[in-house]
Amino acid sequence: MGVCGACFLRDVGGSLGLSAAGPKYFRPEIAGLMLGALAAALARGGFQARSGSHAAARFFFGACMAIGALVFLGCPFRMLQRLGGGDLNALVGAGGLVAGVGVGLAFERRGYSVGKTSAVPAAVGALGHVFVLTLLGLFLVGGVLLGPGVEREGPPAHAAWSLALGLGALAGAALSLTGFCAIQATRQVFGGPRWMLVGAAALVGVYALVAGATGHFQLGFAEQPVAHRDVLWNALGLGLVGLAGCLAGGCPVRQVVLAGEGNGDAFVTCMGLLLGGAVAHNLGLVSSAEGATAAGRVAVGVCLVFALVYGARMCARRDGPSV
Repeated sequence: MGVCGACFLRDVGGSLGLSAAGPKYFRPEIAGLMLGALAAALARGGFQARSGSHAAARFFFGACMAIGALVFLGCPFRMLQRLGGGDLNALVGAGGLVAGVGVGLAFERRGYSVGKTSAVPAAVGALGHVFVLTLLGLFLVGGVLLGPGVEREGPPAHAAWSLALGLGALAGAALSLTGFCAIQATRQVFGGPRWMLVGAAALVGVYALVAGATGHFQLGFAEQPVAHRDVLWNALGLGLVGLAGCLAGGCPVRQVVLAGEGNGDAFVTCMGLLLGGAVAHNLGLVSSAEGATAAGRVAVGVCLVFALVYGARMCARRDGPSV
């Protein structure tokens, strides 16, 4: 799976019993990402909690990103991995992502802003860490949140917890230090410095090398792992993620990293992703290898309308009085 913020938070929601049909195990990677980002923030000179910027809207956009990602079957980071494995369905999704981000940028040019956070007491920024460390502790005890002490049939549902936690921490620190965000990288398609876009291309290249070395590279549309060939809904699913990510200020993985740095609003977005993933499974919105479900198509359409109307109204507030 690589690093997929939407899928990991969906799994965490399942471990809390919020999802009746989806995966139900805590992802140590989430704890690792947040703790690694915290360590990087401390290394840069101190922990500064921030919050106070349109938190309710961020929550809903987090839920929208989760729904769009689960219709596509992956967040933008997962899309990069799928591209590296030769999955051309992900290339269709990438086109949708670019289009969604492009619409978000058009709103920004008309005055849309997700708002500015301000410094708040450290306890506000630490709430995310308390939440994830509590879950990690319950997970490690075993018998709760499908921890190490729980017997399973067949292979473990994820990598060894220590490896997942450690690699997650390294990824969180690296993403915090570089500020890398898949939405921000996509924005650079439209101009400006392109180092994040180059970084995204490098990730695809590394994924391709690993896939080729392990015999998992397969170029084409058919028989790709955890993917479907529904062209329109691959594009619209990631298009929704791109638009909602622009309006919320970052992709799912970036939101987790920001929460680790002490951004309380990003933690609210993560909670939206967590709940949105659970709702997607409970209501049958998640795609399968056969394609998007009827309910998933409706949900993406509703979320797109919500995002477009919200973005337009927020621009109207800046353009002049509402009518």
